[in-house]
Amino acid sequence: MSGAIRLTLCAAAASLMAACALLPLVSSVSWLVQAAVVVAASAGAGALARRAPLPRPVTVAAQAAVVLLVLSWLFVRDAAVLGVLPGPAAVERFTGLLGEGAKDIGEYAVPAPATPGIRLMLVGGVALVALCVDALAVTYRSAAPAGLPMLALYSVAAGLSGDGSGWQWFALAAAGYLLLLLAEGRDRLSRWGRVFGGSGGGPRAAEPDRPPAPVRTGRRIGAVALGIALIVPVTDLTGPGLLGERTGDGGSGGGSGTISAVNPLVSLQDSLNRPEDREVLRYRTTAPGNSGLYLRFVSLDKFDGTAWKPSERRVQDVPEPRRWPLPAGLATDVPVTPVSTVLSTAEWYRQNWLPLPYPVTGVEIEGRWRFEPEGRTLVGDRRQTTAGARYTVTSLQVEPTAEQLRNAPRPPADLLEEYTRVPDSLPGEVAEQARRVTAGASDDYERARRLQDWFASSGGFRYDTEVESGTGSTAITRFLRNKEGFCVHFAFSMAAMARTLDVPARVAVGYTPGVRDANGTWSVGLQDAHAWPELYFEGIGWTRFEPTPDRGSVPEYARQEAPDPEVAEPEAPRSPAAAPSTDTGDRRKCNDPDSTDPACGGPAASADVPQDPGVFTARTALVTAASALLAALLALPMLWRIRVRARRLGGNGRTGGADRARAPSRGTGPAPAGSAVAGSAEGRPDGQADGQADGRSATERDRSLAAWRELSDTAWDYGITPDPSETPRRAGARIVRAGGLEGPAADSVMRVAGAVEQAVYAPRPRPAAGLGDDVRRVGAALRASAGRRAALRALLLPRSAARMGWAVSAAWERTLVRWSAATRRLTGALPRPRSGKRT
Repeated sequence: MSGAIRLTLCAAAASLMAACALLPLVSSVSWLVQAAVVVAASAGAGALARRAPLPRPVTVAAQAAVVLLVLSWLFVRDAAVLGVLPGPAAVERFTGLLGEGAKDIGEYAVPAPATPGIRLMLVGGVALVALCVDALAVTYRSAAPAGLPMLALYSVAAGLSGDGSGWQWFALAAAGYLLLLLAEGRDRLSRWGRVFGGSGGGPRAAEPDRPPAPVRTGRRIGAVALGIALIVPVTDLTGPGLLGERTGDGGSGGGSGTISAVNPLVSLQDSLNRPEDREVLRYRTTAPGNSGLYLRFVSLDKFDGTAWKPSERRVQDVPEPRRWPLPAGLATDVPVTPVSTVLSTAEWYRQNWLPLPYPVTGVEIEGRWRFEPEGRTLVGDRRQTTAGARYTVTSLQVEPTAEQLRNAPRPPADLLEEYTRVPDSLPGEVAEQARRVTAGASDDYERARRLQDWFASSGGFRYDTEVESGTGSTAITRFLRNKEGFCVHFAFSMAAMARTLDVPARVAVGYTPGVRDANGTWSVGLQDAHAWPELYFEGIGWTRFEPTPDRGSVPEYARQEAPDPEVAEPEAPRSPAAAPSTDTGDRRKCNDPDSTDPACGGPAASADVPQDPGVFTARTALVTAASALLAALLALPMLWRIRVRARRLGGNGRTGGADRARAPSRGTGPAPAGSAVAGSAEGRPDGQADGQADGRSATERDRSLAAWRELSDTAWDYGITPDPSETPRRAGARIVRAGGLEGPAADSVMRVAGAVEQAVYAPRPRPAAGLGDDVRRVGAALRASAGRRAALRALLLPRSAARMGWAVSAAWERTLVRWSAATRRLTGALPRPRSGKRT
């Protein structure tokens, strides 16, 4: 294995080892496989480009292009041209995925689910770091600075993980960096031998065991980088992480970043058993109908066998108005109604969680509050409580149809795993009872409704607030056996049974709507405290059910269907065809500042307005232009090569530039071979004969060199890499041997090599005829022996087109030199201010 290949593999491995520090941030590890595919493709492209060889900037650009193609294939295959080429639709999809990833980062706590947006950000970030590491360590042969991108990757992971990331991830990243340094040092020494630093004098020069200078520099930079990697995660330089604040104490002081797993049910039973009903809060709402609002303040999503409690989740700043994240799982075709509610709590009512309708889409409140995205709740920070709070809330009243719930698709795997988890201590009779109750149900909605109806009516349960309020596995089995309990038992038992049926479930705690006054204000008291289950349906989100008898109200979508739809009241049925279009999911966009929904106060969009044909024409023209530009870029190496070949072989290249040396000059006869005087015209400026001879010699030399360059580049196109250290005769012999040339083709190679040696080294070079035909003969022989695929590659992607990049780079350097010289001349011509005293 060559040193360059070994270094390339080490760079790719080191990047992936550093990327492992991101594993604790996401619940799934499958993204790392995709990252490995992208890194491998980038490393392979770099190895091929360096073997060509291409200029260094072109090599990096080629790797970046390959990374973009692979990312298109992995993430936006259906929108990309031919599945890999990123056209306008693919760019739009990329932008959308990145926006979704940024939103998901703001919503989810660590470990976050591997949503497509988060997955794209992870894979793209790792690919970018790997590209930087490969460019520094392999393309530019400077492995020591390549540790900086790896350090940045680890620092980001350490800052976001909350616990500074595990030491094992740091050790893995450090091992990858040291592996890269050792590979680069070995490759350098194998190429150049021992490299000594210093002036060669003094006692240090006499130390035979002293490491070479590049190794010493790499060790020093490595030590500094590793030291920084150790210090940065310990300090608080990163501030708030992208996935939320650092872990705090749940509201006991500044900088709290999590909701502590405090059981909110400690006083719920006491509140229900109070002889007097004390008012907790009052509110006025624009919600339609007379049912009021369920006000929840926390969701309990963790069941460990002893109790249901909220998971310890990260919180963040309360989002600005119109920037709240959309409710999880809610699709645009589900009817929703925007609701605005103004609430005020009693001065004596103190707790950390703020009562809110679900799903809330905006809150305006004074004080120190933090937002927990998973449950869409607000929790007080630094001892902030609900006492005397005055706040305004915007929310959505979700109104799914039974058909939409029945046809809901399967939830995401990560959500399903988290919210269907039950402890091993849960007795098997709970799952058995759930299967008996839901026997014959064909979908999750039917199972949820049967569980609700069994608890609320057909199962023989009795509501009683005097029973023991346990919430663990034992309490659930006792409740199912005795069939006596209050809202806690009903909610927790239904949620646990739903989880055994693989239906995602959690428990919400809050208040029922309360009592409405004559003036339209709703009053909520302590005895309105309540708990209810929420089940997740993809496309609808978290959906409330009411299994507790004689408490609250059963939602319209969860009620038993009428046996005969034709006898239903006129206003009751809500078929999909009769659902008003303005009350569909588009109304949820009222929180979008760019909404055009007339119900939100925006301009109405007429469905009768025909589409502007100019939009389609402009889009078509843009796609066509982009495709033409891409085709031109792909054809550029071939076109450049054709042009260079024609120029080198003289015009159409039929007889070759050297053949024209036999044509007589104007006013003179053809000079016989050897009649030209050797030397340069510079030695005899006044001799006409000498000047003519020197001109013919220079032309002959140029033509011979052009034919040799074309022959070398043709062999290069077919995989025979030129070696500038070889003489023309030795290089020609290598071309004959490597290309398997025989007969006239082999003679043509040696004839061109002899001509260029004559032109360069002979004092009186002899003119060579037919060099263009010789070059074409060699090209035809190489094409015949190489095979169809190699011949096609030599035509479309010639290796010698690397000279085009070199030419562009040289032209750019000349332009900069001319610009600098012109700038100096201009500044030198400007008048300078006079010095001296004024008279």
